[in-house]
Amino acid sequence: MSSVIEVTSENFDQLVSQNKLVILDFWAQWCGPCKNFSPIFDEQAKRHPEIVFGSVNVEEQGELAQEFDIRSIPFLMILKENTLIYGEAGALSSAAFEELIRKALVVDVNS
Repeated sequence: MSSVIEVTSENFDQLVSQNKLVILDFWAQWCGPCKNFSPIFDEQAKRHPEIVFGSVNVEEQGELAQEFDIRSIPFLMILKENTLIYGEAGALSSAAFEELIRKALVVDVNS
Protein backbone atom coordinates (compact mmCIF):
# COMPACT_ATOMS: atom_id res chain seq x y z
CA MET A 1 0.00 0.00 0.00
CA SER A 2 1.31 3.42 -0.92
CA SER A 3 1.77 5.97 1.83
CA VAL A 4 1.31 8.79 -0.69
CA ILE A 5 -2.12 10.46 -0.75
CA GLU A 6 -3.73 11.60 -3.99
CA VAL A 7 -4.33 15.32 -3.52
CA THR A 8 -7.25 17.06 -5.19
CA SER A 9 -8.86 20.49 -5.04
CA GLU A 10 -11.48 18.89 -2.78
CA ASN A 11 -9.11 17.53 -0.11
CA PHE A 12 -6.22 20.04 -0.31
CA ASP A 13 -7.35 22.56 2.34
CA GLN A 14 -8.27 19.88 4.87
CA LEU A 15 -5.02 17.99 4.27
CA VAL A 16 -2.86 21.10 4.78
CA SER A 17 -4.78 22.50 7.75
CA GLN A 18 -5.01 19.20 9.66
CA ASN A 19 -1.39 18.08 9.30
CA LYS A 20 1.73 19.72 10.66
CA LEU A 21 3.95 18.90 7.67
CA VAL A 22 2.79 18.17 4.12
CA ILE A 23 5.08 17.47 1.15
CA LEU A 24 3.49 17.66 -2.29
CA ASP A 25 4.76 16.35 -5.61
CA PHE A 26 3.16 18.04 -8.64
CA TRP A 27 3.58 15.72 -11.65
CA ALA A 28 2.07 14.48 -14.93
CA GLN A 29 1.94 11.05 -16.60
CA TRP A 30 3.86 12.24 -19.69
CA CYS A 31 6.72 13.80 -17.66
CA GLY A 32 9.93 11.74 -17.77
CA PRO A 33 11.67 13.45 -14.82
CA CYS A 34 8.44 13.00 -12.81
CA LYS A 35 8.51 9.25 -13.45
CA ASN A 36 12.17 9.13 -12.36
CA PHE A 37 11.43 11.09 -9.16
CA SER A 38 8.30 9.11 -8.21
CA PRO A 39 10.13 6.11 -6.63
CA ILE A 40 12.30 8.52 -4.58
CA PHE A 41 9.18 10.34 -3.37
CA ASP A 42 7.52 7.01 -2.48
CA GLU A 43 10.65 5.80 -0.67
CA GLN A 44 10.77 8.93 1.50
CA ALA A 45 7.04 8.65 2.22
CA LYS A 46 7.64 5.14 3.61
CA ARG A 47 10.66 6.38 5.59
CA HIS A 48 8.74 9.26 7.18
CA PRO A 49 5.27 8.10 8.27
CA GLU A 50 5.03 11.18 10.54
CA ILE A 51 4.83 13.40 7.43
CA VAL A 52 1.95 13.55 4.95
CA PHE A 53 3.15 13.00 1.38
CA GLY A 54 0.75 13.99 -1.37
CA SER A 55 0.73 13.56 -5.11
CA VAL A 56 -0.90 16.16 -7.38
CA ASN A 57 -1.54 15.14 -10.99
CA VAL A 58 -1.43 18.53 -12.75
CA GLU A 59 -3.52 17.27 -15.67
CA GLU A 60 -6.36 16.16 -13.39
CA GLN A 61 -5.91 18.98 -10.86
CA GLY A 62 -5.28 21.95 -13.13
CA GLU A 63 -6.94 24.35 -10.67
CA LEU A 64 -4.44 23.48 -7.93
CA ALA A 65 -1.49 23.77 -10.31
CA GLN A 66 -2.80 27.12 -11.49
CA GLU A 67 -3.43 28.34 -7.94
CA PHE A 68 0.24 27.79 -7.09
CA ASP A 69 1.48 28.97 -10.48
CA ILE A 70 3.17 25.64 -11.26
CA ARG A 71 4.93 26.12 -14.60
CA SER A 72 7.48 23.32 -14.49
CA ILE A 73 7.25 19.77 -13.17
CA PRO A 74 8.13 17.86 -11.17
CA PHE A 75 7.47 20.58 -8.61
CA LEU A 76 8.03 19.89 -4.93
CA MET A 77 6.16 21.92 -2.33
CA ILE A 78 6.47 21.73 1.45
CA LEU A 79 3.89 23.24 3.78
CA LYS A 80 4.46 23.36 7.52
CA GLU A 81 1.69 24.43 9.87
CA ASN A 82 -0.26 25.73 6.86
CA THR A 83 2.72 27.87 5.72
CA LEU A 84 4.61 27.37 2.46
CA ILE A 85 8.27 26.81 3.41
CA TYR A 86 9.59 25.35 0.13
CA GLY A 87 8.52 25.31 -3.50
CA GLU A 88 10.82 24.43 -6.34
CA ALA A 89 10.77 22.63 -9.68
CA GLY A 90 13.10 19.75 -10.41
CA ALA A 91 13.69 16.19 -9.34
CA LEU A 92 15.95 15.59 -6.35
CA SER A 93 18.24 12.69 -5.58
CA SER A 94 17.24 10.55 -2.61
CA ALA A 95 20.03 12.06 -0.49
CA ALA A 96 19.10 15.65 -1.41
CA PHE A 97 15.43 14.96 -0.70
CA GLU A 98 16.27 13.40 2.67
CA GLU A 99 18.33 16.48 3.57
CA LEU A 100 15.45 18.77 2.55
CA ILE A 101 13.06 16.76 4.74
CA ARG A 102 15.45 16.97 7.71
CA LYS A 103 15.58 20.76 7.32
CA ALA A 104 11.79 21.01 6.96
CA LEU A 105 11.30 19.04 10.17
CA VAL A 106 13.26 21.60 12.21
CA VAL A 107 12.08 24.82 10.56
CA ASP A 108 10.23 27.09 12.98
CA VAL A 109 7.49 28.85 11.03
CA ASN A 110 6.60 31.02 14.03
CA SER A 111 9.89 32.92 14.24
